[in-house]
Amino acid sequence: MSKQKLSDNERLKAQSNLLRGTISDDLQDQLSGGFQGDNFQLIRFHGMYQQDNRDIRQERLKQKLEPLHTVMLRIRLPGGIITPKQWLGIDEFASIHTEYGSIRITNRQAVQLHGVLKRNIKPVHQLLHSLGLDAKATAGDVNRNVLCTSNPVESELHQQAYEWAKRISEHLLPKTNAYAEIWLDGEKVQRDDENETILGNTYLPRKFKTTVVIPPQNDVDIHANDLNFIAIGENGELTGFNVLVGGGLAMTHGDTTTWPRTATDFGFVKTQDVLKVAEAVVSTQRDWGNRTNRRNAKTKYTLERVGTAAFKQEVEKRAAITFEASRPTEFTGRGDRIGWVAGIDNAYHLTLFIPSGRLLDNEMKKQKAGVAAIAAVHKGDFRLTPNQNLIIANVQEEDKATIHQLAVDYGLIDTSVTEQRKASMACVSFPTCPLAMAEAERVLPDVSLEIERLLDKHDIGDRSFIFRITGCPNGCGRAMLAEVGLVGRALGRYDMYLGGNSIGTRIPRLFSSNAPINQILATLDELIGKWASYPDTTIGFGDFCVETHIVLPVTHAPEDFYM
Repeated sequence: MSKQKLSDNERLKAQSNLLRGTISDDLQDQLSGGFQGDNFQLIRFHGMYQQDNRDIRQERLKQKLEPLHTVMLRIRLPGGIITPKQWLGIDEFASIHTEYGSIRITNRQAVQLHGVLKRNIKPVHQLLHSLGLDAKATAGDVNRNVLCTSNPVESELHQQAYEWAKRISEHLLPKTNAYAEIWLDGEKVQRDDENETILGNTYLPRKFKTTVVIPPQNDVDIHANDLNFIAIGENGELTGFNVLVGGGLAMTHGDTTTWPRTATDFGFVKTQDVLKVAEAVVSTQRDWGNRTNRRNAKTKYTLERVGTAAFKQEVEKRAAITFEASRPTEFTGRGDRIGWVAGIDNAYHLTLFIPSGRLLDNEMKKQKAGVAAIAAVHKGDFRLTPNQNLIIANVQEEDKATIHQLAVDYGLIDTSVTEQRKASMACVSFPTCPLAMAEAERVLPDVSLEIERLLDKHDIGDRSFIFRITGCPNGCGRAMLAEVGLVGRALGRYDMYLGGNSIGTRIPRLFSSNAPINQILATLDELIGKWASYPDTTIGFGDFCVETHIVLPVTHAPEDFYM
């Protein structure tokens, strides 16, 4: 592999002067709203993607104008926890200084601001810094925002697990001063030593994702991530973690050298070894990962190429530990408990269903304004969930009525939302994602409604299944861990995958390819009818598809994924 030509991303990282590039110079160029050359890629390491509104792209070309370039900025929030003060600062910026005026909660527990013009990029980074936040390492070939199970409210483990999510995130951040120099005018929040001892001076071969999860909830979708720490507790105290490595969902249409993969269980480690193990997994992937072909650069492909035993042995060597046998765990679900629940310490938590995580004010609802109104009086914190919902956390009993009434007044509590809609997810896709091949977020409400009608038609409206739709095969909508997953092929056409399970531990299999939505719904009509008449009324739809041989289970990729 060393004799093969490195991918061009490796060149630009090596020549970037530790991610500085010429971004500062590019910011001074007001003739273009975009970033040029290598800077187009380098800004990703600073938490941004350059995008444009694809709905108006052709019209602007006719007018001999360049695309309306903006950036999507992703804010780093380990474990998805944010204070009301921080939320209000972000809300004000989104309302005044973005093209879309929205806030989007991502399924990686981050906040995304879409439509930030070039002139507003430095001000938003400086605002984040003043709020104690940043956008470091939320994109690019680094360890990204670390997830943590959002709401095990009866568990005393949550605060301990969340603290580990924060520590892992900080430990694996880039050491370069580039972020402070470019966006904070060199403010002295930087290090004297920029040596990238963990990530390396050319950073990782590809993006890297880490989670901390507390059973029985698999809300973080462990099998979508490179590195996972499953919390193990005894008598309310965190004793260690089972470690899973090498999950990932991205693939490329027509390229059978790419496939989704579930993570491999490496074993148990005590809490004192967590950072050593995280560093060892990252550094092994740094040194062993594929730097010639980015399609095969993720950790999952490294494990397949070198063997899981060899990778695990190298991690043990670098961390100077030996994995113990994994402790028994069980996952029972991955959805959010919408509504009020009682937690520990006499606190209450209100989980609000946010469609596709998009908070936006319009003539019908003022949900974004509603969250701001709650933030203005809330004394606890907010938690963003991996299902793109929002938890108003740690509400005292005397404040419950006020918070509840505000949520009702602004349309944040909607009792008509069905269980099927709650179990559905979509990526952003059109109009802003440059990779989008088909609609996702914008068609999810209509497709979900049609699925609900089919369930009602067959007299099983009280049932639901995990349904996800994504605009391309890159994995953002996590469709490859759904019971029914649609992956965009072209406008209005999707590949349909069936046979995942409700707890997210099995990859679905391709059932139909390049099909229009009406054909997919007709197929689901037939299959839901069979599910409704199946004798075992407790079986989930994905398990039903496997048990009745509608699809074969994917037991190990790549051997049988493309069967």
